[in-house]
Amino acid sequence: MINYAEILAKQPNGVLATLEGQAIKTRVFQFLFAEGNKAYFCTGSGKPVYDQLKANPTVSFCSQGEFSPVLSINGKAVFANTMELKQRAFDENPMLATIYNSPENPIFNIFYIQVEEVATFGFAEGPKVYKVSL
Repeated sequence: MINYAEILAKQPNGVLATLEGQAIKTRVFQFLFAEGNKAYFCTGSGKPVYDQLKANPTVSFCSQGEFSPVLSINGKAVFANTMELKQRAFDENPMLATIYNSPENPIFNIFYIQVEEVATFGFAEGPKVYKVSL
């Protein structure tokens, strides 16, 4: 199994894909941190992506460094709004204060992707898909 968290820590910016009805919606997102098979992110409750994740939690996050590897994690989004996770997000990503002011902000939400599959593509290795044991 590939260490997806290590790759995402080096290239945290990517594209999150969700469903809005039958349409796929993408937007730029930033990976926060990982624990086991959980990759953490955050969003505001007033954003369309929040409603999309609540309505249909099936998601995909794709990240690419300069050239290789391209990495995609796929699974279900689960909201986990504990103060411990919110504080960790602020501690590890101080720029969140410019958007949400503090971890106590009621619109600030933490969610994780319960990673079920990791797909990679590298120029030397080609495509690979890893199923994750839950």
